[in-house]
Amino acid sequence: MKTNIITRQGYQELQEELDHLWKRYRPEITEKVSWAASLGDRSENADYHYNKKILREIDRRVRYLRRVLKEARVVDYSPQQEGRVFFGAWVEVENEQGERLCFRIVGPDEIFKHKTYISIDSPMARALLKKAVDDEAAVTTPTGLKTWYVNKISYQAPLDE
Repeated sequence: MKTNIITRQGYQELQEELDHLWKRYRPEITEKVSWAASLGDRSENADYHYNKKILREIDRRVRYLRRVLKEARVVDYSPQQEGRVFFGAWVEVENEQGERLCFRIVGPDEIFKHKTYISIDSPMARALLKKAVDDEAAVTTPTGLKTWYVNKISYQAPLDE
């Protein structure tokens, strides 16, 4: 089951996307569909079919965004979180081979536009919750159990690599 929490930044980004799609992009595509339809025979009109397809994709995304924004619960930073890994944290971890990862733990609807975001529902995020710097987290992966050590935690900005 997907968690319906979201950071304030993530909520604002999804709201901006919805506003852009609904107020700018959809009217532009609707105008193109109307123009293409005015040319007559739609059966062989590539502009009409292509733009109708885009319009369906826009409408599908708009419905999704409206549902997500309606159901989402914004979780803001709280000073009590400091020093431990919770929702919204930037975390740097390292394994025994020296491989380092840096990411932010966010809601599942926020991860798609950011390479450095992971979902709170992911095994890595679940294993790291409530950990402090120098704690170890055992993460179950498809290749077996992996141990990661928490190097840094921040709630203010991305960690420097």
